[in-house]
Amino acid sequence: MSKKNEPLILDRDYYIENGNYVFTAYYLKKRGYCCDNGCRHCPYKNKKSTSNPSTV
Repeated sequence: MSKKNEPLILDRDYYIENGNYVFTAYYLKKRGYCCDNGCRHCPYKNKKSTSNPSTV
């Protein structure tokens, strides 16, 4: 079964702070790439982004 189909688990994959969902480093690492949105717990923030650049 693909990990994409797994439900997110509170306090493992994310937590809620002031009404906002905050993804954990565990979840972001499991996802496998940086989204370049400046996530608080991004495990990729000191590395070059692995996301695909826009081709507009």
